[in-house]
Amino acid sequence: MTATMQALLKEIEEEPIFRQRLAELLMKSPDPVRQPSTMTYEEFLEWADEDTLAEWVNGEIIMSSPASYWHQNVVDFLVTMLRIYVETRQLGIICSAPFQMKLKPAGREPDVIFLATQHLDRLKKTYLDGPADLVVEIVSPESVARDRGEKFYEYEAGGVSEYWLLDPIRTWAEFYHLNQEGRYITAFAGKEGVYQALTIPGFWVRIEWFWQDPLPKALPALAEIIGLAPEVLGSLLTALGGGNEDSNTRNEHQQ
Repeated sequence: MTATMQALLKEIEEEPIFRQRLAELLMKSPDPVRQPSTMTYEEFLEWADEDTLAEWVNGEIIMSSPASYWHQNVVDFLVTMLRIYVETRQLGIICSAPFQMKLKPAGREPDVIFLATQHLDRLKKTYLDGPADLVVEIVSPESVARDRGEKFYEYEAGGVSEYWLLDPIRTWAEFYHLNQEGRYITAFAGKEGVYQALTIPGFWVRIEWFWQDPLPKALPALAEIIGLAPEVLGSLLTALGGGNEDSNTRNEHQQ
């Protein structure tokens, strides 16, 4: 410790007015990571900016960890296919986190949201006011309990028609539909196979796509979904600058 610092500390100790002023400054100093303990949903939307990783549950703020590279890769792969398919066929819109979905007990940030055209009136400037038609959650180590527990029951009670739960950790996928009683029933569960979406006509996925490392390229996978001829896919990839891709890589999605 320097002589100047020692002299300053001694002066503070000997002069009560300095100690009092220092205490007042420390008491008034804002805490940049502190958030209110409870707030309304409107207050939460005003408090949280686009970079805030948080959800609102019964007035409380639940902070979340940043997504891993693998988690984000799976989200991007699925969103790319869904967005092209849904927007081209004018079926609705696709959103991804951190866009909020507000249900009665909570405001959540699902990894992927599909909102059908007939429900676009639920879409607000900064959040979805009501249930999406389809919600997808990619399970991560810190989200296992939420995705399989709290969110499952919130989405069920809130009227989300279809819920996909993709778990790359266990290489396991679960797909749920709301039945006539408003309860989720398992439509499909497993680590491989083909699943046909309930809420997006004609859209399906191969479950094993989500466990591949590296993940499949989105365009060839989408080409398989819509039954695009290999030569048409090849022309499209060439036009996009991907003409050097090996033909076996392209054709594997057509088998």
